[in-house]
Amino acid sequence: MGFIGATATGLMAGLHGYILVLEMFLWTSPSGRKAFKLTADFAEKTKTLAANQGLYNGFLAAGLVWGLAHPVPEFAQQIRLFFLGCIVTAGAYGGATANPRIFFIQAVPALASIGAVLSGY
Repeated sequence: MGFIGATATGLMAGLHGYILVLEMFLWTSPSGRKAFKLTADFAEKTKTLAANQGLYNGFLAAGLVWGLAHPVPEFAQQIRLFFLGCIVTAGAYGGATANPRIFFIQAVPALASIGAVLSGY
């Protein structure tokens, strides 16, 4: 596992851990509303949906950490590529259907991470 690929994967895991916290625990707080540009009323009405979404982001982060920690390098790479591919797919869908910003926050860095993992650096 190359340093750049591992670092990129770790950063993606950290990003999705951060998104988990925002969506599950801070959705209705001023910082959560600011991050997602929400009104207090909308945040309150959608907090259960956001918590569910945050849980899924946590699964993505956990999968990436699993890929970093797995002792068999070939399988570890497959795990990382699978979860990074899930992030690209989710980011592309979210960018197309909800907010184009999602594509640039999630899909683009995940694509770069895939490149780094595949390069072996």
